[in-house]
Amino acid sequence: MIFKVSRNNYGTRKIKQELFKLGYQVSRRRIGIVMKKYGLVSQYTVKQFKVHRAKYNENKIVNKVNRVLNKRAQMEVIVSDLTYVNVIGKWHYICLLVDLFNREIIGYSAGSRKDTTLVLKAFSKINQPLDQISILHTDRGDEFKNRAIDELLYTFNI
Repeated sequence: MIFKVSRNNYGTRKIKQELFKLGYQVSRRRIGIVMKKYGLVSQYTVKQFKVHRAKYNENKIVNKVNRVLNKRAQMEVIVSDLTYVNVIGKWHYICLLVDLFNREIIGYSAGSRKDTTLVLKAFSKINQPLDQISILHTDRGDEFKNRAIDELLYTFNI
């Protein structure tokens, strides 16, 4: 009954606590045996990344890509974003640089910090001349809005 009331979320620990509140003293092992007998498996929640609210980006920048993702020349438009993965209980970040011409990953980097260094490492892995890139399209996160990235874009006329 406790398992169903919890919408199949409670495991042996929580069921033991609830039974104790009702005046029953039952071991987790016994609860586990009963759950196994009836095929009850708790649906535990996977650890989720908590998004930190950033200030709204009000910089007026022209959207040159404008969702036209096909019919692009090679190295004309590079898109980038950072994502996160849980590695042994800690969040790590991956930066990908993708060429819209063929959707190929041309640069990448991974690390424990979401910062400019991660983006610069991804650019350093590109095996083609950076001056071939016309447009870098990003979500304009803080890791892309700084002097080092601005200098990179200015130097290679991106």
